[in-house]
Amino acid sequence: MNDICCIGHITLDKIVTPLHITYLPGGTSYYFSHGISRLDEYKNYKLVTSLALSEMQAVEDIRAKGIKVKVIPSKETVYFENTYGIDQNNRTQRVLAKADPFKVEDLQDVEARIFHLGSLLSDDFPLDVIKYLSGKGILCVDVQGYLRQVQGDRVYAVDWPEKMKAFPYIDILKVNEFEMDVLTGHSDPIDAAKQLSGWGVKEVLVTLGSLGSIIYVNGQIYKIPAYPPEKIVDATGCGDTYATGYLYMRNKGASYEEAGCFAAAMSTLNQEVSGPFCGTEQDVLNIIRNSNLKPERL
Repeated sequence: MNDICCIGHITLDKIVTPLHITYLPGGTSYYFSHGISRLDEYKNYKLVTSLALSEMQAVEDIRAKGIKVKVIPSKETVYFENTYGIDQNNRTQRVLAKADPFKVEDLQDVEARIFHLGSLLSDDFPLDVIKYLSGKGILCVDVQGYLRQVQGDRVYAVDWPEKMKAFPYIDILKVNEFEMDVLTGHSDPIDAAKQLSGWGVKEVLVTLGSLGSIIYVNGQIYKIPAYPPEKIVDATGCGDTYATGYLYMRNKGASYEEAGCFAAAMSTLNQEVSGPFCGTEQDVLNIIRNSNLKPERL
């Protein structure tokens, strides 16, 4: 039995910022896997991904870190172009290729205490996959892909048509400030979190960029600070890194506040480099210990 299993496509990413253009692998599963490999107790982790055979080097790089990987072959690999302005919280996105969706039959031999679905596009994980995995373990879903509709090569924000059917099966839902608005119509993160909880989600994570994050569970609101980075190089993958740190700590038995602060500090370090998190668990703890910022219960 694995402690944590992340399921999602590895992508080809073209990242355009005011400073440079970079080509590298990406996707929730890529950032999650590389991030967790840097932490002290990651050995009981597994990645399930799907991509074209031409991009298998990205998988071999992850396996070289000692991570177990199950690969479901796909005709193509997801290919994103992400363009950032000066404000790294905002980006425009194009999809230049799509991979095959995940199916229940692909996942029947996968066991874990916690499953994390890193959705990238709306058809990555059909509703039957959510229902199936919810019966096998704790299910965490990053909602981003369900709200991405591809028209031509452009990505547009849309609501999730099956959200009301899916939410009761989801234990942990991660959204950002834009996604919460699309899903709930609420621009206030606390109102949005309460609405998502009312629709059946047991634990809601709302990431707010430089404004920190909100965790809502069992009627309690935890406000998690954002730790200022020394410099901002690339914000790609920061939300995935937050989920990595959060689930890693919750699996270790940490409180909601401890897990949220660890996730936030890990994301801060991720912003300071291009590519996935490359620090250590001690680096993350040092960020928290050296800061006078504290979580709050509201």
